[in-house]
Amino acid sequence: MTFTDERRICADCGQEFLFSAAEQEFYAQKGFSNPPRRCKSCRALAKQARDGGGGGGGGMRPHAESSSRPMYDVVCDQCGTSTQVPFKPTGGRPVYCRDCFRR
Repeated sequence: MTFTDERRICADCGQEFLFSAAEQEFYAQKGFSNPPRRCKSCRALAKQARDGGGGGGGGMRPHAESSSRPMYDVVCDQCGTSTQVPFKPTGGRPVYCRDCFRR
């Protein structure tokens, strides 16, 4: 199946965003039947709210930066790059940088 880049409008902030051919292929491989309704920033905010980082009470602002989450310095077990992760590594499991984790 051939995919082509698609422009969409975010249901939360109203900004136009790109649903790339690569993202569409990923969605198809994972069996996701519905395309995203939100831009990446709004998806991240919605995920944060679902995971308990919303603070309670509808104060979500699209594209706002969150600095309340502590980050930990680590070295990627795959490529050796220094990076930061949003959890405290326990030493019992490998930790990867963003690029190696995506592979």
